[in-house]
Amino acid sequence: MREIVYDCDVLVVGGGIVGLSTAYAITRAAPGTRVTVLEKESGPARHQTGRNSGVIHSGVYYRPGSLKARYAVRGAAEMIKFCAEYDIPHAVTGKLIVATERPELPRLHALVQRGRENGIPVRELGAAQIEEYEPEVRGLAAIHVGTTGVCDFAAVARQLAEASGAEIRYGARVVRVDRRPELGVAVRTAAGDVVRGRVLVNCAGLHCDEVARLTGDEPAMRIVPFRGEYYTLARPELVRGLVYPVPDPAFPFLGVHLTRGIDGGVHIGPNAVPALAREGYGWGVVRPRELGATLGWPGAWRMARRHWRYGAGELRRSVSKQAFTEAVRRLLPAVEERDLVPSAAGVRAQAVLRDGTLVDDFLIREGARAVHVLNAPSPAATASLPIGREVARRALGVLGAVSGRA
Repeated sequence: MREIVYDCDVLVVGGGIVGLSTAYAITRAAPGTRVTVLEKESGPARHQTGRNSGVIHSGVYYRPGSLKARYAVRGAAEMIKFCAEYDIPHAVTGKLIVATERPELPRLHALVQRGRENGIPVRELGAAQIEEYEPEVRGLAAIHVGTTGVCDFAAVARQLAEASGAEIRYGARVVRVDRRPELGVAVRTAAGDVVRGRVLVNCAGLHCDEVARLTGDEPAMRIVPFRGEYYTLARPELVRGLVYPVPDPAFPFLGVHLTRGIDGGVHIGPNAVPALAREGYGWGVVRPRELGATLGWPGAWRMARRHWRYGAGELRRSVSKQAFTEAVRRLLPAVEERDLVPSAAGVRAQAVLRDGTLVDDFLIREGARAVHVLNAPSPAATASLPIGREVARRALGVLGAVSGRA
């Protein structure tokens, strides 16, 4: 039988920050390993990585012991170090989490405990002390988390691509995967190119479940896209740093918050509304096949029945700028509707199980000659360096197991 010529040892699908961090981690852990990254866009970080609020999360929100908690705490420190090493714009600003109503106070105190369990220093503030940090913000109580920061995650992704030494192929949309456990994987792109590798790593983000099924693995979840809509604050002097509401623990979304970015502008958002396409950055973007796939997943309907009240509030803020402004005024009473200038939206790739459960933690699964990252929304950018190492560890483990046969 003719010997197979492999184009690479590890073939990574997806050129967002998680895919590029994985490539970076592989080449550092195992120098000489050939890595190819396929990205369907013309450059890196065009979706979740480049369309978020740029926050380096501390890890205060996440369940102690979870991957999110462990990787966010570790990843925040590593991300700040990485940015400093490569002169990428960043700042450690700290943030306030503010309770504006009495029913939120027990949840705020629970966050204090959770933060301490995760090893994060937090300071509890009374109403008068909030003004020391944010003179225009009002609340009954707050906590200050000093390890939170901001950075340019798209610049981080570009640096990871350069430093990885991997071959990065842009404009390479995957349309077919031929996996043969005894041989390897062959991927065909929309341009007709075929790339052969020994192991496939799926970091396709909004399309990760589709790539898993192309590979022949049933992921037992589906990505349900949620659009997050942002505004820019026309009077950025109203906000000094980062201000968040107390989140609802039943949801993986953090609520409408205020973020002073590295550019000095203040971004407000996001809300969370169902998108009508995987890359549905506006109500006018509708892709019937993708929408049909979402509506055909039983978990989407079960999720909707369970959380319709929460969803109705998010939809109201999406279609009504006045309603969005009212949500912001809970934290920042001085804001007026004319202060909110529409900004670019993002879409979150949220994994939903068949029973309607929103997957809360990062989700990584293995198949024959494959590793799939199936849930990596926020704080995945913050945690991208440790996530990349974990995915690399698994990929190299699979590679080692099959190297004698491939």
